[in-house]
Amino acid sequence: MSQTTAPAASSSPPAPPVAQKDGRTNQRSLGRRLLARPEVGALIAAIGVYLFFFAAAPAFRETSAMSTVLYQASVMGIMALPVALLMIGGEFDLSAGVAVTTSALTAAILSFQLSMNVWTGVIVALIVSLAVGAFNGWLLIKTGLPSFLVTLGSFLILQGANLAVTKIFTGNVASDSIADMDGFDQAKSVFASEFTIGGVDFKITIVYWLVFAAIATWLLLRTKFGNWIFAVGGSEASARAVGVPVKFTKIALFMGVGAGAWFVGMHLLFSFNTVQSGEGVGNEFLYIIAAVIGGCLLTGGYGSAIGPVIGAFIFGMVSQGIVYANWNPDWFKAFLGVMLLVAALVNLWVRRQATRR
Repeated sequence: MSQTTAPAASSSPPAPPVAQKDGRTNQRSLGRRLLARPEVGALIAAIGVYLFFFAAAPAFRETSAMSTVLYQASVMGIMALPVALLMIGGEFDLSAGVAVTTSALTAAILSFQLSMNVWTGVIVALIVSLAVGAFNGWLLIKTGLPSFLVTLGSFLILQGANLAVTKIFTGNVASDSIADMDGFDQAKSVFASEFTIGGVDFKITIVYWLVFAAIATWLLLRTKFGNWIFAVGGSEASARAVGVPVKFTKIALFMGVGAGAWFVGMHLLFSFNTVQSGEGVGNEFLYIIAAVIGGCLLTGGYGSAIGPVIGAFIFGMVSQGIVYANWNPDWFKAFLGVMLLVAALVNLWVRRQATRR
């Protein structure tokens, strides 16, 4: 009778099967994740612009020059933030530039003509600015027309109203000075004051600009409303299908632009005491340029709040750097156009590198 010997037990358990990886499960490197950020291309461009003017214009290296650069950037950047959020939501607002002037004129003319405390004019101007934004959003939703056409119509209406109404009440193209009216000093301390660091004066708008940028970043990345913004900008139909309140989101974004126009308008009014009715034309494109340079797509659904901050900073460096370099300022728009194209190409390259496997 034969005895079968059992094979010896293995001293180690069998190795688990190796999981197959595909492109969806591969972990991207830290460099790729950084390149995926919308503002990285703008940051690269900003560093390049700063180094360029640092070398080409010795006066650009002074702290007082940087104060001026930051002021120019802050006034542009405060408006670029809500415009960028609107662009992420898939829409444009071509009336943003003249809406700033409308807000300032409303506060100045109302306060002066009725001999009221300037804070009354400030509050009414806020209501008017929010109403203009709400109207743009409501008309867009109601008619289904592209925001380009809707806000182009608003742009023309506001531009004509600014000039006509100002002439009716003042007899010229500028508002009357409100420097000696009740509440002016208090309002100026809020909207147009200065503070000193190291013997250099800085405008309060720089602080507001950074605070608003932090709030906008929190709104986009940490709130449900931020998710709604990205959703409606990426695909309005898909957003509506999953329960996103598309109408509310878009109207709120347009009203955000109105709020930004009000704030910048109040700053300009209390900085210069009076407002020219023809100001603001063309600034809407500068706001859009700052947002695009900052990484916001014209097609919506992509961007950040930090990007427009960097884009506005580039604008400030270019506008003042040309002056400090003693170049002909007539070249400013040409230089800005070159920067727009370069930044757009850098952003395109960055996005392609970030999505490569």
